[in-house]
Amino acid sequence: MVRAVPAWLRGLAWAFVVLAGLFLLGPLAVVVGVSVSENQFIAFPPEGFTLRWYEKALGTREYVEAFWLSLRLAVVVTVTATLIGGAAAIALSRGRQAGAMETVFLSPLLIPTIIFAIGMLMLWSSTFGPTSFATLWLAHTVVTLPYVIRTTLAVLAEADPFLEEAARTMGAGRLRCLWHVVLPQCRPGLIAGAFFAFNISFDEAVLSLFLRSPGHNTLPVQIYGQLEFSPDPTVAAVSTLMILLTIALIMILDRLLGLNRFAKA
Repeated sequence: MVRAVPAWLRGLAWAFVVLAGLFLLGPLAVVVGVSVSENQFIAFPPEGFTLRWYEKALGTREYVEAFWLSLRLAVVVTVTATLIGGAAAIALSRGRQAGAMETVFLSPLLIPTIIFAIGMLMLWSSTFGPTSFATLWLAHTVVTLPYVIRTTLAVLAEADPFLEEAARTMGAGRLRCLWHVVLPQCRPGLIAGAFFAFNISFDEAVLSLFLRSPGHNTLPVQIYGQLEFSPDPTVAAVSTLMILLTIALIMILDRLLGLNRFAKA
């Protein structure tokens, strides 16, 4: 017979959960609070209530241009990483040397981002010359690929292998079988991987800092530069908008896939 969990242990578990939640969500609350403060400088707790920092952020050309650059970069990286990562995951799920190849595809997770950024900068400069949007596109795609591959492989590991065999037995060709059987099975993993790819690319600061072209900053780099030289609550307002964008993506993901299936992927 299973013993009941002692009350003190349940209380300790609840205390741990609450403290962990405060540790994770506390900084977000500080950022949101600073973004509506009337104080001219970054300070907490906030003084008064105002939305002028949001107006300033949305009316500042540097922030707007940085946002559109980050958004454009994140979209193309998401499409590229999803296509390549999905194809790689399907190949790995049925390959004989899947273990070795999976290690190669997941190796960007093992390399510190700053080391990869320096190496990428040296390789690109010596081979192609000045950095450009394509440099960021390629570098962001490399670091986001492992997430698409892992989520898709996790879904394929639980897929029914006999469905594809049944489709082939019924006369479906390779392409039709891929389109109507394999890809629908991959859908939860592909959507989850695309979500990770978009967020990682949109928030990536180290790669963008090293590989950006002169005069073209992504939003994280713009925020970093603003914090370094003239910090004001505008930075907190921009950060809050980025938080809201992530929440909106999670809500869209919940509508498309369901958070329970997303968590499993």
